[in-house]
Amino acid sequence: MILFLLLLAVFYTQAGYFALMCLLSRKAPRPLEKTAPLPDAITIILCVHNGEAMIQGRLQNLVDCTWLGAREIIVFCDGCTDATARRAEESAAPDVRVLVHPEKRGKWAALNDAVQAASHPIIIFADLRQTFDDQALLHLAEAFRDPQIGAVSGLLEIASSDTGGGKGVDLYWRMERKLREWEARFDSVIGCTGAIYAIRRDLYTDLKAGTILDDVVVPMKIAHQGFRIGYEPSARAFDPQTLEPQKEKARKLRTLVGNYQLIEQYPEWMIPGKGPLWWQLISHKYARLAVPWLLLLIAIISLLGPKSLFTWALIIGQVVCYSLGALGCVLPHLRSRLITIPAGFLLLQWSCAQALFGYIRSRSDPLSLWKTTTKA
Repeated sequence: MILFLLLLAVFYTQAGYFALMCLLSRKAPRPLEKTAPLPDAITIILCVHNGEAMIQGRLQNLVDCTWLGAREIIVFCDGCTDATARRAEESAAPDVRVLVHPEKRGKWAALNDAVQAASHPIIIFADLRQTFDDQALLHLAEAFRDPQIGAVSGLLEIASSDTGGGKGVDLYWRMERKLREWEARFDSVIGCTGAIYAIRRDLYTDLKAGTILDDVVVPMKIAHQGFRIGYEPSARAFDPQTLEPQKEKARKLRTLVGNYQLIEQYPEWMIPGKGPLWWQLISHKYARLAVPWLLLLIAIISLLGPKSLFTWALIIGQVVCYSLGALGCVLPHLRSRLITIPAGFLLLQWSCAQALFGYIRSRSDPLSLWKTTTKA
């Protein structure tokens, strides 16, 4: 019975919630009510640490995006020790405001100060490395024609990987994007894509010191004010960095550590009645943290417990899947889906297992996550 419940929990987390949200988005969709006019003014916020090599190109990309109303771009230099501020000021891009803090405090502090300085009612958050599609600003702003939309996430296009494990992670990312689309159609997406999302300025509340997942905390706080979090896949950003296992491992580790931080800092979000998206949050974010430990329990119980035809089949299935996954990690040139999918799954579960220890190590200094994972 315990083994069955463990298997059911893993199935729900990895596939059941995905299937359930697909069903709910089709049977009980909540359509948008676009009764308000299109916003006529936006502020784009770009928080940067030592980005002199890319800042002018990024600003030009943002200026080239189609927009007919007022637009300002705030470049917040967070403890930059290079010429980022000067390059931004010298850029040909109009309506650029450069704000500088001499010490690196972290993105949470830069966002708090930048939003406070913003002039317009709609704020669009962007990152340095990615670029926006020409129509991205218009698609993000269009969502706010529904008065109930408090924030909206765009879609991040990431270049496909050529390695075996990376191809497995590619599949995970495609599933994640589809899940966000279904969540938004049913009610609200759980978190936004940090590289491209927008909010109503008057709904922003300051982030706590050391916040890791600002792109989850900001929209979740807006949802707790009674607004929906939308998803607009037509608003696209492009990331030149591929989903190579080592690079994805670093990014994923930060995300998973951030989920542990959310549990500690906002436990009320999981309480029915207090958290409007409580079960979606648990299903989408928190349950995944438990999967590697559930898999470990399944392996131990199936190996040490009473044997039956079912347990022998389960043991053989585990050995085959984990062996194929390990083969895909060791030999990344292999391309068969029989290998790349288990390899991607194994990489993600390893990151989940590491996240608990990463969170314990980084609680006193969240910025250390970026130092550690940059070396990884």
